Amino acid sequence: MALAVLFSGTAAANAQSRCGLSLVLALDVSSSVDADEFTLQMSGLARAMRDETIRGAIIEAGGIQAMAFEWSGRFQQVAVAPWTFLRSDANIFAFADRIEAHVRGFDEFPTALGYALGHAAIQLSRAPLTCTRTVVDVSGDGVTNEGYEPATAYRNFDFSNITVNGLVIEGEKPDPVAYYRAEVIHGPGAFVEVARDFSDYEAAMKRKLLREINGAALSMAE
Repeated sequence: MALAVLFSGTAAANAQSRCGLSLVLALDVSSSVDADEFTLQMSGLARAMRDETIRGAIIEAGGIQAMAFEWSGRFQQVAVAPWTFLRSDANIFAFADRIEAHVRGFDEFPTALGYALGHAAIQLSRAPLTCTRTVVDVSGDGVTNEGYEPATAYRNFDFSNITVNGLVIEGEKPDPVAYYRAEVIHGPGAFVEVARDFSDYEAAMKRKLLREINGAALSMAE
């Protein structure tokens, strides 16, 4: 598979020696996200990844390890793109193409953020490389309304040395921005990036990715 990274032999050793960031991209497809908003989210993330500044930051950082999944209800987590070591324009464009081409798995389930975070922790435990920093980049437009809360996920899964950042699309009630700031973000340097609506998602994602990737570059320089 074109996207698959062969973590073996010299290639794996070279990647392992300079991996500054493991990044999980968790994408909200709960029932509050309609078809047009889903398209804006997926195409916005893909375009953000293809952006010249983002690509340059990834390459300058020596590459990052990334994967993506969609989430909604308690048991509705679907792989979007597998773990891939991004270190060249070709890698990044292929990863972005995979995200943009993803066919939505579910559209009728509520918002189970705790389960999404637990799934992210499991994916990180299975990552091919051990990187200097680990980040879960969770996007959403609402608060938990099914299953356990984020605090329960943090108590029951291994989130040691994991930072959870939020990209929140504002506008719903209860206020998701306040909720993400109080209940979702977690770990060292965690922050919330806000999009005014789904049409602003791409710009917000660019800002968010740049902060996360530049943090990887700084950690590798230490």
